[in-house]
Amino acid sequence: MRDTRESRLLLVLLIAIAFALITVDIRGGQDSPVDGARQAAATVFGPIENGVSSAVDPVGNAISAVRDSGDRHSRIAQLEHDNAALKAKLGSDDRNRSRLKQLDKMIKVAGEGQYGIKGAEVIAIGAAQGFSWTVTIDVGANDGIQRDMTVLNGDGLVGRVTTVGPDTATVLLANDPDFTVGTRMESSDELGFASGQGDRPLRVELLNAKARIKKGDRLVTFGSQSDKPFVPGVPVGVVSRVDPSGGDLTRTIYVTPFVSFTKLDIVGVVVAAPKSDPRDTVLPPKPKPTPTPTVTVTVTPSASATDPGQQQ
Repeated sequence: MRDTRESRLLLVLLIAIAFALITVDIRGGQDSPVDGARQAAATVFGPIENGVSSAVDPVGNAISAVRDSGDRHSRIAQLEHDNAALKAKLGSDDRNRSRLKQLDKMIKVAGEGQYGIKGAEVIAIGAAQGFSWTVTIDVGANDGIQRDMTVLNGDGLVGRVTTVGPDTATVLLANDPDFTVGTRMESSDELGFASGQGDRPLRVELLNAKARIKKGDRLVTFGSQSDKPFVPGVPVGVVSRVDPSGGDLTRTIYVTPFVSFTKLDIVGVVVAAPKSDPRDTVLPPKPKPTPTPTVTVTVTPSASATDPGQQQ
């Protein structure tokens, strides 16, 4: 259409009509007189819009994928750079290699149990002689730490948070005489309560006095209501001794903890509990028994005893 006076008047008229319809539609709300026309248009043009959308979406998705891919590559490159810087900072001495190994083990435990953890370093120990078995860690309220959170490391249960400061927290260790945690036996699901005994094995009172328990059986945490102070499934230890059942209501067993409480360094505070009980999945693989070598002796008869021609 050529730009004539008539065409300009027609354009102005169409714009005026459009504004009038928009005003009527807005004021009419759900009872708008143009609602029927809008629904009819949707019926006619809806399939066309869907088809166009289906045709266009893959292109948009491909562009987004390329853009996201570039972002991912940038993030990976940044992570690799940060990791290299961290390794350079840590150096290659034996202590730092040991700490990296501890960190790797703890991350693996957290992944298997689906625990959300906040990593920490033990910066002080309590006076174990005559007081309580405690350690101080370098995270606190400013890091989201709260009282009655589970503490673990790459071997298993370390303890629970008892006191929280702005940047540090105190952890009561699982071997403290005032420490008690609900436990569950691997496979048999027998329940009990484990208490600390200092540098001696944990003492566990099983609720079932007739439970069949043997040396080498393993325990995990049973878990607490609302997952505080203990989340479920954290490895506790291995049965080292079983008291004979004497007709009591409970049965006593002694458990060697997985964690060495005198060698704590890198630990993790569970700040997010798993969505479901990990059961026994966090326990380490059972050690394979060492085969006992056997010696087989084969007796071969001598030639003189078997050759009749040599007999006199």
